[in-house]
Formats: sequence, structure tokens, C-alpha cells
Amino acid sequence: MALEQKLHLKLAQKLVMTPTLQQAIKLLQLSRLELEQALTQEMQTNPLLEMTDEPPAEDESASPDETADDGTPGGGESGTEEQQAAADAPGAEERSPEEASPPTDPFAEVDLDALFSNYLHDGPSVAPAWEEGEERSLENSPAPSLSMFENLSAQLHLVEVSLEVQRLCEFIIGNLDPDGYLRTGDEELARQLGVSVEEVREAIVIVQGLEPAGIAARSLQECFLLQLQRLPTDNGAGGIELAKRVVATGFDELLHQRWDRLVQRFGIAKERIRDILAVLHTLNPRPGGQLGPSENQAIEPDVLVTRDLTGWHVTLNDDGLPRLRISTRYLRMLQNRGLEGDARGYLRERMRSALWFLRSVEQRQSTIARVAVAIVRRQEEFFEKGMPYLRPLVLRDIADDIDMHESTVSRVVANKYMATPRGVFPLKFFFHSAISHAVEGDISSVVVKDRIRELIGQEDPARPLSDARVARQLNRLGIRIARRTVAKYRDELGVPSSEQRRRALR
Repeated sequence: MALEQKLHLKLAQKLVMTPTLQQAIKLLQLSRLELEQALTQEMQTNPLLEMTDEPPAEDESASPDETADDGTPGGGESGTEEQQAAADAPGAEERSPEEASPPTDPFAEVDLDALFSNYLHDGPSVAPAWEEGEERSLENSPAPSLSMFENLSAQLHLVEVSLEVQRLCEFIIGNLDPDGYLRTGDEELARQLGVSVEEVREAIVIVQGLEPAGIAARSLQECFLLQLQRLPTDNGAGGIELAKRVVATGFDELLHQRWDRLVQRFGIAKERIRDILAVLHTLNPRPGGQLGPSENQAIEPDVLVTRDLTGWHVTLNDDGLPRLRISTRYLRMLQNRGLEGDARGYLRERMRSALWFLRSVEQRQSTIARVAVAIVRRQEEFFEKGMPYLRPLVLRDIADDIDMHESTVSRVVANKYMATPRGVFPLKFFFHSAISHAVEGDISSVVVKDRIRELIGQEDPARPLSDARVARQLNRLGIRIARRTVAKYRDELGVPSSEQRRRALR
């Protein structure tokens, strides 16, 4: 059979993931801090972008009763406004079609609305890419370091205490400063926890028994005493015991270096002061620094939910985000007919990139607003009445409400937070599976976990409830749940099994 060449025509539609489309997808799933960094970096790399202090002209609040399209963007100027600015600039009517093309070409390439609505599930994975030249091995990935709270909480779970005392201790650990000190008063802690001051002080003693020594001290003096108590006994020298006495009763003289008063008060030779200082130099005045990263990152919500007489309102939080716009100086340079060659080509390419970036930021904010409005509409009873009224919700429900693909909703809720009158919640908090209820229909799994926590908290410590007994009690309440599901939820709550609770009591 002879070989021959032939030409064939084929017509097909295909979505091409251009760099600009990948940029739009990447911006959609960024957290607020990452978006702020992306805005700053883009402004530094693109000379056509500049920062402006002008607030957005439109109202950025939306109500759940309004249509989903009323979500208002924030954090950047829209590309259409820059096109209008380019059209209204001096000399715009004298430009040729070729010169007028840069502001309009980017939006003709693809419809971002259609992309966000249907095609984001074809986008690249959200997993971070390997750095170029890096060996692709998990052994190169550093182990995540535990925070101070995680480290102390892990130690606390090894101490045999009741669940109520464990709750008090975890609250105290959460109030520690980054240096490991507890600067919140006992009375204030007791008021916030709704317990007596004696119970708080007993919990503080338990936390102070964790490693490293000196943690949860209220002062530098107490921090030194806690560390001195764990040092080995002296071998006849008496330096540690003397240091304990001096720190306990003469810390003010020691702090202000009043050596003569220390000599007279404790009846010791002046040379013994050096022994005391040698012991104190081995102590750590900031024990919290030994536990790795201890700074608790303050959460800046992406969405604010408020209520007034007209109902619930959703507002995008763009405070602190850089507001970018097209530089008028470079815009006039682009409109100058005398600019030719590489300079014009460079400015046109930078204009195209800037307009695409601003459009992507605008679309990101609009999509977040639409998702937040749909969540508030679905969970309105929770915002009004509390946790027992949290309804089961899945990504497909919100996707159907706003006519988008569920993978788009998944990217929107990742690393985003909502500030409500009931607290600050991650957007993922509102998405949970359903558990059948005999009377109320389907209820959220979060509500079931809350009921499990209540039942175990009210149990007789001498006769802890097994998972089977908890399942039977929930069935009597109308919640259809199996024993293995109770065990799964109990593990997720961090509650030990009934045998472990009984052993801890013994």
C-alpha cells in the first residue's frame, strides 16, 4: 500500500487554559492575606498599575433577598471604568482602530462569567506546584511545626483529668501570650468560663505542670520559681535552695541589684550572690519561645454579615486591601501617536495584563459576594436562633442557587471567613452532611456533634456512656444514627472512649 499525504479539516470546540485564565482561577481561591500580597506584587511588577485611596463609588452591601448578581466587587477598579477613561482621554477620538485596541482586546478573548460559571472544574489543581529544579520527593517537605497551643494541648491530653477540667485548661492555654505568660486575671477567666476562681486556679496549676517549666506564669518571679522547683537538688553547694529563697522573698532587691540589702537580709556572704546569679542565668525568662511558632494569626473576615430592621445584609470587607487603577500617566503615553516601536508594544502588553488582572479581581469579589448571600439565605435560622438551627448544606445546593459549578463554590469557600453576630466562621463551616430526624427532617451533623458533647458532659463519671448508649439516647430524641457514626463524631470532637474516660477517673 503506497504512502500518501492528505489534508483533513476538523471543526472542534476546546477550552484553552491560557495564562490569563489560570490567573483568574488562582485569584478566586486565594485567602484575603494572599490576595493582598498578590495585589501588591502585581502593582510592583506592572508599571501601568498604581494605588489609589479613592473608595468605591457603589454600595458594597447586598441582601439575601436581592438577586445573586448584586454582589459588589472590591479591592480593585473595574476594567470597564479604565476603558471609559481611555475613551474619554484627550485625543481619544483621533486614535486609529489599531491604537484603540489595547483597552478592548482583553475582554474579547474569553468570557470570564462563563468561565466561573461552568468551566472551573477543568482548571488546574489547587495543590501547590513543585519549585523548578526541586527534587519531587515528600522527604524534602518539612514537617509542620506545632504551635504553642497545639503543643500544650497534646501534653494536656496525657494528663488524667476530667473533661470539664480539660476544657478549663484549654481555655487558659488559649489565653497565653506568645512568650508563655498568662496575663489575664483569675477573676476575669472565672467570669468568662462561668466557674469559681478556685477552679480556675486549680486548672492553672495543671497547666503550669506542663513542659517547658515556667509556662503559664503570671510574672517573671513566678516563672523563675516554677523553673527552680524542677531543678535537681544541690550537691552540698546550696545554690539552688538559696536562689529559691531569694527569688521568693527578695526578688525586688535582686531585680534592682541591691546586693547589700540581700547580704543583710539573708545573712550571706557577698560571694554567694554570684552563685545565685549563675543559677538564674540558666533559667529562661520566656518559656513560650521554646514551643515553636506561637503567634496566633488574627483572622480578617472576607465577608461581614449584619442585620437591621430590613433584614440581613452581606458586605465585602475590603478594608486594608490595596485599591488599584490604571495609571493616567502611562495611559496618556499610550494615546500619544508619536510613541512607536518597542515602547508602544510594551505598553500595550502591560495594559492588556493590567486590565485582565483588575477584571479577575472584580470577578473574584463578585463571586464571593454571591456565594455569601446564598449561604446567609440558606442559614438564616442559624443566624437568628443559634446552633440547633444550623441546616445541612452541600456545595451543590449553593451552586444551584447561583447557577455555577460546585467546584467554583469549593474554590470560593476555601480559606475565606465570615464575620457574623454569632462569631467569625470559615465559609466551610456552613457545609455539612445531613442526619435524619424523625420530627425535624434532616438536621446538620454539627448539631448532632453538639448533642453528643452535651450527653457526654452530663454523664456520671463513674459510669461513662458508651457509644452504643449515646446512639440509643439520640434515637430516643428522634435522631437516627448508628453506633459507628457516634464513634466517628466522638473521635472528631477529641473525646476519649468510655473505657479511656473510666480509666482516667481511676
